Amino acid sequence: MSEIATKDERTLLLVDTDHDYLDWATKHLQAEGIRILRCDNASNATKVCEKTTVDLVISDIALQPIDGLELLSQLKAINPDIIVIITAAFPGTAQIIKASQQGAHDILKKESLVFELRSVIERAWQVIEGRRTAFEHKQTMPDQSGRLQVIGVSRAFQDVFKTVGRVARTDAPVLIYGESGTGKELVANAVHQYSPRRQNEMVALNCGAIPENLLESELFGHEKGSFTGAAAKRAGRFEQCDAGTLFLDEIGDMPLPVQVKLLRVLQEGTFSRVGGNEVLSSDVRIVAATNKDLAQEVREGRFREDLYYRLNVVELRLPPLRERIEDIPLLAEFFLRKISRKNGLARIRLSGEAITVLQEHKWPGNVRELENTMARAAALSTSDVLLANDIPIGVSLRSEAEIDTLISQLFSLSAENHDIQLFEELKRYALKLSKNDETKAAQLLGMKSIS
Repeated sequence: MSEIATKDERTLLLVDTDHDYLDWATKHLQAEGIRILRCDNASNATKVCEKTTVDLVISDIALQPIDGLELLSQLKAINPDIIVIITAAFPGTAQIIKASQQGAHDILKKESLVFELRSVIERAWQVIEGRRTAFEHKQTMPDQSGRLQVIGVSRAFQDVFKTVGRVARTDAPVLIYGESGTGKELVANAVHQYSPRRQNEMVALNCGAIPENLLESELFGHEKGSFTGAAAKRAGRFEQCDAGTLFLDEIGDMPLPVQVKLLRVLQEGTFSRVGGNEVLSSDVRIVAATNKDLAQEVREGRFREDLYYRLNVVELRLPPLRERIEDIPLLAEFFLRKISRKNGLARIRLSGEAITVLQEHKWPGNVRELENTMARAAALSTSDVLLANDIPIGVSLRSEAEIDTLISQLFSLSAENHDIQLFEELKRYALKLSKNDETKAAQLLGMKSIS
């Protein structure tokens, strides 16, 4: 095949060690006006791109003598305009972020290529036609040691981290939407860890957990004697994370008076401690999160519109666990390994039937609920393999939080004053968890007997 392309011809380079895949991709992608080149190692791919103009590269991540991410860097150095699509059997979160930051056009799971490859390539050709320049970003990444324990192979979840990879290198404010338990703080931490600010601190503050009269002090600090109980001068979160990242969780619960003061800081870059006159400044990147619809909160007058637009420069929406079905077995296995290591237990595995039960559940509490479910299953397990009946979900119409409250209420009552309906519900719940073992059920409820 000639290395000289015609004027209107576009050149596609396939890089993969699997020759059967190369044969399939060549046939799958053949089209008029497209010249397809093939390489089975990274060195040859680099040589091809040095000798001829390649518009688009589809490269596997598992290559020799360098991997696909290093090849991506090399190809971008040769030609900043080149578009690279990375493929992987199971792309990890760190790989997705790193590939995105280094300029990959997309990262695809190999098992999805038959469905996604054509449409992704069509978008790539549109980009090639629509521009002639592209950024080159080569930034040293933090180690991939798994400090960010964020797990997911679903397309919806991986799309989030492609955006994280792109936005992390900037100072743009990020607003993370997601139901309770979807991992908003983990995503915020990823934004920080993959940013130029990662050597400094990320400070988190839950805006819904602090009374209004103390929230201002938590954010901006206070002077000694500024209010009752202010026995000493105290720095606020803005001062604590100078040159770092401030994560404002549950920003939708921030009272309006505090919203006004936060907006002033974002606009002017300065603030004063409560009870003080000194004007302070702090270089802070804001990442906020909420499980509320802030646009609706603005319409109903509970959230300031000007602050909303200040915070919502880049929006990340985290999918609930029920929309990440393929991630559930991975997360469940991860939690079981974590629990086993922490408690010195033998490894506990999931049977196929148990995985089916997990994937059929709607998970209103999302990843947090799954983790708690795995903890309960491991605690009650009598085998190193969890079966369907060992998974303690769907055993009550009440939420987990309500059950915990009911148990606390039960503990506070004397035996003769137990509410009959409350006791019977808890008894059924405990028997289900203990697989009808009344002794274990009584132990779960902190009682000598439930009969």
